[in-house]
Amino acid sequence: MPRGKAAIPLDLPRPPRLSGGSPQSKQACIADTIRDAILKRLLPGDGPLPSSRTLAARWDVARGTVEAAYDILCAEGYIARTRGSGTRVCAVVPDSYLRAAARSRDDRPRRAAAPATPATPAAPAEPEQGVRPGVPFVARLADPGLLPMQQWKKALGTSLLAATADDLGATPAQGVESLRAEIAAYLREYRGIPCEAGDIVITTGIRHSIDLVARTLLAPGTTVLMEDPGYASAWQIFTIAGATVIDVPVDREGIDTASLDRHPDARAAYVTPAHQAPLGVTMSVSRRLELLDWAQRNRTWIVEDDYDGEFSYQTAPLPALKALDACDRVIYCGSFNKTLFSGLRIGFMVVPAELRPALSAVWHATARSVGAAPQLALARFIAHGDFAKHLRAARHAYRQRRDIVLDQLAKHAGGRYTVSGEHAGFHFVLWLPPGMDEAACVAQARAAGVALQPIRGFCRSARCEAGVVVGYAALTAAHARHGGRLLGQLLAASA
Repeated sequence: MPRGKAAIPLDLPRPPRLSGGSPQSKQACIADTIRDAILKRLLPGDGPLPSSRTLAARWDVARGTVEAAYDILCAEGYIARTRGSGTRVCAVVPDSYLRAAARSRDDRPRRAAAPATPATPAAPAEPEQGVRPGVPFVARLADPGLLPMQQWKKALGTSLLAATADDLGATPAQGVESLRAEIAAYLREYRGIPCEAGDIVITTGIRHSIDLVARTLLAPGTTVLMEDPGYASAWQIFTIAGATVIDVPVDREGIDTASLDRHPDARAAYVTPAHQAPLGVTMSVSRRLELLDWAQRNRTWIVEDDYDGEFSYQTAPLPALKALDACDRVIYCGSFNKTLFSGLRIGFMVVPAELRPALSAVWHATARSVGAAPQLALARFIAHGDFAKHLRAARHAYRQRRDIVLDQLAKHAGGRYTVSGEHAGFHFVLWLPPGMDEAACVAQARAAGVALQPIRGFCRSARCEAGVVVGYAALTAAHARHGGRLLGQLLAASA
């Protein structure tokens, strides 16, 4: 019997595309073949894969080609490579974290909706301050360095070459048809939202979406409910529109639905169900159903800000609130600025049919601001699978950065802290030890080169315990490690 390691079988035929004639690179072809086999469970979780040398010989390709394919799959979180232990399929594949858990449409409450009366348009909101890439720990935004630049450039070039004069003319009020169709397909598959292209309105981002909603729905003196603590820019937009903003407490299950009945005249309620901004809690299913029931009974509109719902690290995300909305009371807001890069300036809404004409009229009157060319490019980028691949790779990278920060805190802070909201998104909350002053912590961290945002800066009426927001997504591993160590040492020194 020969000595050495036994060859690891891979019962997959050689992909025909490796024989030539395919525009796809060989490494991409190999990666796609293995990825598909993993998703179809032809390759079991935690099972071994052959070495790059063995697979290269079996499929008659260069070893470097297999190495490149394995690197792609490793970056996306499908396989893990450990020196001395070889290459294995990950026990839980990334698609488990990207797709919302399926929910039958029959589970949703069913009552009729009534028409809305649009209000007078109002002024735009100011941009959010303080969030910056590469700066521990205010880097709670998409890392532009993760963008697959070659694929994005190809999408830009190819879409423009294929565009007609009509494509590049006046953009339809709701946005480019091909992009709206791709977004609708994505939302059906990944966020559980039953929608079509006609339900989608393209914007420049979530703040633009909220502003359009405010201009369409709100008149001076109307009431809007908001989570407290919550997203300051949304509060500013509603206030500029002349609305009276009522603060609603948040607990471990999300917004306190028990207090909603005190406000039957509310015109709208703004929520962040997937990963509450800033506390990071996920709204429970029971709270979601209670919120929808209240909105239906009181003819109130719900603005759902799903700003980082694509990034779940421990379990499959719950379906969006909109996925449960049988009565069409939820205005769903999403953004590619949060998933690709902040300078893209493309967001979207799923708008209830009753509101669409009024909102489109406001869009026409205020800001025809989303260009046709980037919309066409993004439509191609999604259609060719590049967006889904990017989400897998980004989720894997952000989870690694989160883990680095948490590991450094565990090593250096001496247990003098707790965290919440670390299961998803771009940030978590670090709750300070008893007796540690929040403002002093922020100042000491700043002196050490670490930027922190205090939880109390997100509060209006709420009285939260001392804590800080730790944003890690747009950091390098080195920045995450260095910042986590400094923060841990600061906490330990406070003993």
